[in-house]
Amino acid sequence: MNNNNLPENNQQFVTNSLEAAVRIGLVAILAFWCFDIVQPFIISIIWGVIIAVAIYPLYLRLSAALGGHPALTASLCTLFFLIILIVPTIILTGTLVESIQFIMQDFASNTLQVPPPPKNIGSWPLIGKPLANFWGLASENLEAALNQLAPYLTVIGSWLLATATGTGLGILQFIAAILISGFLLAQAKSGQQYILLIITRFAGERRRGEKIIDMTYATIQSVTLGILGVATIQSILAGLGFVVAGVPGAGLWALLCLILAVLQVGIALVTTPIVIYMFYNADTFTAVALLIWCVPVTFIDTILKPILLSRGVKTPMVVIFLGAIGGFLESGIVGLFIGAVVFSLSYALFMRWVQEEQDVPR
Repeated sequence: MNNNNLPENNQQFVTNSLEAAVRIGLVAILAFWCFDIVQPFIISIIWGVIIAVAIYPLYLRLSAALGGHPALTASLCTLFFLIILIVPTIILTGTLVESIQFIMQDFASNTLQVPPPPKNIGSWPLIGKPLANFWGLASENLEAALNQLAPYLTVIGSWLLATATGTGLGILQFIAAILISGFLLAQAKSGQQYILLIITRFAGERRRGEKIIDMTYATIQSVTLGILGVATIQSILAGLGFVVAGVPGAGLWALLCLILAVLQVGIALVTTPIVIYMFYNADTFTAVALLIWCVPVTFIDTILKPILLSRGVKTPMVVIFLGAIGGFLESGIVGLFIGAVVFSLSYALFMRWVQEEQDVPR
């Protein structure tokens, strides 16, 4: 072995290492810079991609009916979802902000009044007596009742304030996401080719990349349509019913319906007390009409979910729950949707990786 070549080898190694470090550093700086530029739009972009994937089958059917015009089809899809989703959202958001401002103003001026509880509420099992006592105290001495809830009022007040101030930003993010989804649909064919190239680059082979794309598509379809889509339909229909019936704070209750529906708890926890409240505080016709409206809206998920979820990848509800809660705490209303989809997709990819590792022959 010739030791005379060692200094030259060491020098070459140092040179190569420096060159690699410089290249990696430049790539890292460029990546960080690009991320910093696009960071304000990341939520809207991700949500736009999710919407585009979710409505892609509808886009294909409409495109075939229109003779294969991608730009026209994408424009019609964008306009349709702007009308269907944004208009009810703006209506309900307006009532949400007004309700929060009304409550805060009345609370600040000590004019907020709570009506006395119904006479038969004390006969309810388990919760009847304590609920009647607290409700009665609140109607007679609201300050004393609030003192009992003092540890929780700060958290609730902060959440209400954040919800009110973030409402406008949430609407803008929804609009931006729908516009982005329309652009992506118009470029769907070329976009699919580039995505396949990128995924194949990471997966190592084309066949594995195609399987990952198919699983990603199925997961997004399943969660977006089966969970988020049904939750959105339920909350919008319930909110519109509350607005027409004149329920105080209709937007706030619609928002709570949306959260409970995404978390798979069910909106009956909201619709049932509201219907009972209307029977005691509104005319009979309005209360009965709201009851007739709320019953099918409350249970519509039992019909739609099996149909929509059967077409995609099954995801444990605890994964959707954690993703929705984390996304909501991180990014507000839009994060409620994105968190559920992204966390479910990450779970599906992880489980696929685990299964591939188990299938590798030893």
